[in-house]
Amino acid sequence: HVQLVESGGGSVQAGGSLKLSCVASGDTIGRYCMGWFRQIPDKEREGVAGIESDGSTSYADSVKGRFTISRDNAKNTLYLQMDSLKTEDTAVYYCAAELRSVGGWEPWPYWGQGTQVTVS
Repeated sequence: HVQLVESGGGSVQAGGSLKLSCVASGDTIGRYCMGWFRQIPDKEREGVAGIESDGSTSYADSVKGRFTISRDNAKNTLYLQMDSLKTEDTAVYYCAAELRSVGGWEPWPYWGQGTQVTVS
């Protein structure tokens, strides 16, 4: 099973940038679909961005044009570049992984511990 550890969170002023990293161990991420999610207290976790094993990406409307998801399979690392940050981006950010197969798969069974992003 893959284990995930996020880093790169912190406090930043509105309009600033942060880059989150998610380092994987236990398996190579090249064959996994990877994603970034975020959660604020008393709200459901929401998907922010995803990247499939073929490199295709998707974004939540709220972050399109501001966030960029990428992966470096050689380094077994997932990234989220966050630019033009807004106060509403404040949340705990999690990376997650799922292994898709033709016969079906368990959605997002692997999660990191989260990293706090605070925009003021």
